[in-house]
Parts: sequence; C-alpha cells; structure tokens
Amino acid sequence: MRSAGIVDGPVLITGGGRGLGAALVRAFAAQGAQVVIDYRYSRDAAEELAASIGADRALAVQADVTDERQVADLFAAGREHFGTPVATVVNNALADFSFNGDQRSPADRIRWDEFAAQFGGTVRGALHTVQAALPGMRERGAGRVVNIGTNLFQHPVVPYHDYTAGKAALLSLTRTLAADLGPEGILVNMVSGGLLRTTDASAATPEAVFDGIAAGTPLRRVVTPEEFADAVLFFASPWSRAVTGQNLVVDGGLVNG
Repeated sequence: MRSAGIVDGPVLITGGGRGLGAALVRAFAAQGAQVVIDYRYSRDAAEELAASIGADRALAVQADVTDERQVADLFAAGREHFGTPVATVVNNALADFSFNGDQRSPADRIRWDEFAAQFGGTVRGALHTVQAALPGMRERGAGRVVNIGTNLFQHPVVPYHDYTAGKAALLSLTRTLAADLGPEGILVNMVSGGLLRTTDASAATPEAVFDGIAAGTPLRRVVTPEEFADAVLFFASPWSRAVTGQNLVVDGGLVNG
C-alpha cells in the first residue's frame, strides 16, 4: 500500500476533468496522491490532465455517477491500476448547470424535472460512489468522503431552487452517513463554497455579480478553485481524523456560522 504526502491511498474525484474538479485533482496530485479522475463527457481534458501528472499517479476513467454499474466499474479500474482500493472519495460531479442568475428558472416556472436532474447528479451520484467505496474502505479499515456543497442554502443570494435543494439534501446525507459509518473509521464531511472565480460552471456569471459578492466578504474578494481545494485536502488528511459530519463553508467569510 502506497502512502504519499498528507493523503493515504488513492483518491477518486468525480467530475474531475475540468473546472473545480480539475483544481481538486491538481491539489491532490501536488501532495503526491494517486488520483482517479472520473469524467462523463470531458475525455480529452481528463486524459490530458492525467498525462500531465503521470500514469503512475493519475488515471482518467469515464463513468456517469448516476449509473450504478458504471460507478462499480470506475472503482474496479482504480483498484486495478493502483493495486489498492480507493481510500478517499470527493463527490464533486454536478448535473449540467450554469450559474447564470439571468437564465435561472424562477419559482413560477421551474419544473420538477429540473429538481430531479440535480438530485440525481448530486444525491444519487454520491450514494453510488459511497456504496461502491465501502468494501475497499472496510478492507483498509478507514476511509474519507468529502462532499462538495454550496453556501446558497444558507445565503440564497441567487435563488437557484433546484441546485440548492440538491446540495441541501447532500448535506443531510453527509450527516447521516457520518453517523452510520463513523464506527468503522469512515469520515464523511462537506466543503461548501459560493461562486468561485472562475470555473466552467461560473463562466456565465456577470462580472458585476462577482464584484458584488466580493464586496460583501471580509476578504473583499471571491475564493478561487485552488483556495477551495486546499480545504478539501484538510478533510482527506490526518489533521481531520477527529472530524466527521461537518460542513465547512469556504467563501471568504460571506456566510458566518
């Protein structure tokens, strides 16, 4: 079993081919971790990212996290490549969504299928990855799950009804999984950000919105994907060994408490 840097064992990052996911991959790789890069459509970006890290430490695998069979194959591919089961899962994959408040579906027009898409990508996807990870984590005697959330359900500055509801449900799942799996040494936490400057998902956000959010933070700026990734590393490290069921908000202080 290979132990590298501050992370013990391979890390799986869903939606890792681009945007925040790619920043997470690079952050873990910089700490010497072996990384399984899950992607759905971004094959070229994911494979290029893996190649930049090296075949001994990165593997790009196509899998739709809403498909249970594909997720099982994803974990099997990671174990075969690295010779040991995944130790840390970062649930970052997101159903198609653009953070553009001008194009959001307002309360009187939003459809249930928009909610279903977000619940599927966020909650169903996380359930599949955790269930697929459990046999390997139990074999290792420990494991980490880090779910990616949002500060919008605490501070709905833009009413993205469907996206926010899905992430709020993921926080609930984070806490119930933490209670269920804690006795086995499996820690489950969430890291929640606001808008990040800038990812593929936030590329459609007008500069005036970024500036307005920055003005409302004690730091007077918007968090970057790299800064957000640093907080995720904490939950995968030995330094968080007594922390589970928590939601850490990383948004420059916009939301307090």
